[in-house]
Amino acid sequence: MRALTIILIALIALLQYPLWLGKGSWLRVWKVNQQVEKQQIENSASQQRNDALRAEVRDLKQGNEAAEERARNELGMIKSDEVFYQVIDSSGFNQGGNQPATSATLEQHE
Repeated sequence: MRALTIILIALIALLQYPLWLGKGSWLRVWKVNQQVEKQQIENSASQQRNDALRAEVRDLKQGNEAAEERARNELGMIKSDEVFYQVIDSSGFNQGGNQPATSATLEQHE
């Protein structure tokens, strides 16, 4: 009877080995789930970046507004039928006193 108990305990231990330490063990499943969650977070960030890039590409392909906006803001360009007015502040100078304070306006002639 004692030998039968030892054999049964050994069999149960052998059957439990794959569950806890084998190829499809609980520990490995937990680790893989952690990796999947981390990858999903990275994928979400990449998806947001890709969406922003797609929107910018679509804007550049579909119209001239995005190119015009960049040309105006980054290069200071104006259209050929526009007149650029530079308005000097009423005080004539900014806080530092050495440079005139200005603001620019555009007027489009049609």
